[in-house]
Amino acid sequence: MKVLLDENLPHDLRHRVTGHDVFTVAFKRWSGIKTGALLRLAADDGFDVMVTLDDGVAYQQNTASLPLAVVILSALSGDIDDLLPLVPALLVRLSQIAPRSFARVP
Repeated sequence: MKVLLDENLPHDLRHRVTGHDVFTVAFKRWSGIKTGALLRLAADDGFDVMVTLDDGVAYQQNTASLPLAVVILSALSGDIDDLLPLVPALLVRLSQIAPRSFARVP
């Protein structure tokens, strides 16, 4: 699965999301792009899912027109130490997520 980590997540998290092709928004040089445009751009580039801390994305985007799946992480902060405990559940969620849907971890 091709996974995009939103710009609100640390680059080092990509090394923990094993078994997938993981890229960051910064690596793709897509920083600052609004969420809807970012999702379309990612889908056009072959991404299957975007992982983010932005809980608002589920309310801002229409599921019927969602171009790829989105996983929303619920963490105290975007600090890697707060995110690492979520990685096992994220990996499970990535293996189960339906295309063009929203999911939350935990």
